[in-house]
Amino acid sequence: MTGILGKKVGMTQLFDEKGEVIPVTVIEAGPCFVTQVKTEEHDGYRAVQLGFEETKIKKLTKGQQGHLKNNELPMLRHLRELRVKGDQDFEIGQRITVDIFEVGGRVDVVGKSKGRGFAGTVKRHGFHRQPKTHGQSDRERAPGSIGATTGTGRVFKGKRMPGRMGNERVTSENLLVALVDPERNLLAVRGSVPGPRGGLVLVKPARKQG
Repeated sequence: MTGILGKKVGMTQLFDEKGEVIPVTVIEAGPCFVTQVKTEEHDGYRAVQLGFEETKIKKLTKGQQGHLKNNELPMLRHLRELRVKGDQDFEIGQRITVDIFEVGGRVDVVGKSKGRGFAGTVKRHGFHRQPKTHGQSDRERAPGSIGATTGTGRVFKGKRMPGRMGNERVTSENLLVALVDPERNLLAVRGSVPGPRGGLVLVKPARKQG
């Protein structure tokens, strides 16, 4: 099992056998198609390319159209490559569905976080505000001093400052699979996953199980 592509549907809640509420994120996972297989002999490493979400032909580039047509595959909006480990064998055109996961298993979910635009240090890094008293009028959310004087004479690399926030690749690790519904291609994992509703996510077996 290598993973599956899907899109985030949203959050809801389930009840376990004890009647306790479990907050879950629902993901429409698959069906995905194997669109390319890379081998050690031909490419120098083992990998598989998955395609997800059928779309209109005019929404794809000529290169994507040719790549899919040559392999007699439907027009797929998203193509992603995943490394293959172990003795797994894949064939072009193979259909991968959500039933590769089991309830109680652990997965990592990779997605792009919501973009927040240009943000200050209070919102971006959780800085405390400065005092409102003693003549301060416009310094309340300012970051304050960013360096020393002539002793250093520069700002250190990596200093936490205002800047673009979000829209980055984020991985939610070791999430518990709470529901698998192959008929509706739905997967529910305990907790939150990155990205907005409708955002593309990659679900794969957890690396840190144990």
